[in-house]
Amino acid sequence: MDMEAARNWILEHKLRAVGTLWASSLLGSLAYNFARPGMKMSVKLIHARLHAQFLTLGALGGSAVVEAYDQSAGDKAKRYEEQFQV
Repeated sequence: MDMEAARNWILEHKLRAVGTLWASSLLGSLAYNFARPGMKMSVKLIHARLHAQFLTLGALGGSAVVEAYDQSAGDKAKRYEEQFQV
């Protein structure tokens, strides 16, 4: 898969990409926390959830910026112009 195909997939499936990021960051954070001894299980789970939540909010913010740019200057803007004759 080349970079252009990956970019197009992410543009078409923004929420699926954000969900994948959330799941992978949660699993990665859990793996990291379980490698560190001396922490209670509840603290490990809370830290993993917070890390995943932080990354997900960042990805959603980035997705919103990309969507706004796409609608103002990208292919979507051209489709809207053709559809509504603005």
